[in-house]
Amino acid sequence: MTTGTATKVDIQAITEKVKREGAFIQKILDEVGRTVIGQRNMLEKLIIGLLADGHVLLEGVPGLAKTTAVKALANAINCAFNRIQFTPDLLPADLIGTLVFNPKTGDFHVKRGPIFANIILADEINRAPSKVQSALLEAMQEKQVTIGDTTYTLPPLFLVMATQNPVEQEGTYPLPEAQIDRFMLKVTLTYPTKEEEKAIVNMVSGKGLHTAQKMATEEDILRARNTVGEVFMDDKIMDYIINLVAATRDPLGHGIKDVAGLIEYGASPRTSISLAKASKAHALIRGRGYVTPEDVKSIGMDVMKHRLILSYEAEAEEVKAENIVQRIFDSIEVP
Repeated sequence: MTTGTATKVDIQAITEKVKREGAFIQKILDEVGRTVIGQRNMLEKLIIGLLADGHVLLEGVPGLAKTTAVKALANAINCAFNRIQFTPDLLPADLIGTLVFNPKTGDFHVKRGPIFANIILADEINRAPSKVQSALLEAMQEKQVTIGDTTYTLPPLFLVMATQNPVEQEGTYPLPEAQIDRFMLKVTLTYPTKEEEKAIVNMVSGKGLHTAQKMATEEDILRARNTVGEVFMDDKIMDYIINLVAATRDPLGHGIKDVAGLIEYGASPRTSISLAKASKAHALIRGRGYVTPEDVKSIGMDVMKHRLILSYEAEAEEVKAENIVQRIFDSIEVP
């Protein structure tokens, strides 16, 4: 048997496993879609975050169902869910927990904070001060928290889905670059269409919001994650991803002259890792055991746009990161 034939057989086997292990995904999308009308792109990106083990940042004006979507998703998976409202007076102990003194025994015992759950909704994350952001950073990156002198491991299925409002700037703190880089995806929400908005109004003013029912378990998600790791990615696709990310650091070297000088710092290697994992998860959602350039293109904007630090020249010209990323995708040769 030739290598090509063996590869073809392997891909077919992987595709069959993908379809089997990912059969529940469409059920989740349909069930959550009964609560959140429209916003299909957001729902798919939340699922990709779950499958690729990556945190998701949702940005949009108030009233676009960001919070509702995350809560409905947690209901559909039937896992431990906590919502944390980030405020300027929030303390790290309010997030991760603290040591509490027992006067009867003279001992300290640990009171765990709301971070100990499977899905964390960090509502209006950019309203909390830097100390809280630092505490969250350890949880997001290391999947552990430190209370006193002891380090506690978080559950295998642990995901931060954060929301931030681009309109209400008063009382907000800019997220540190290191923390923004920990979010695999940043999804920008748009307004619903007139038809979708009519359906939303009819539902809310009638029977009210649908409560999402259990469609999967934590074990289903973890098995699907393992399957994502088995999705085949050709070396040409991997090179395509590396070239896209490298072009943010050296646009001139990749023949993209019109964005040179607009990027102060390009994307980190974590971007390449996130783009590869998210592309595999996107392929799994589509029922394929292999990654195509279309998978990379479909997820690339949400993986890359928040990781670029633009120059003063870009800010003066009011150039957005989305425009630069799109220019890079238009310029890099597709395999």
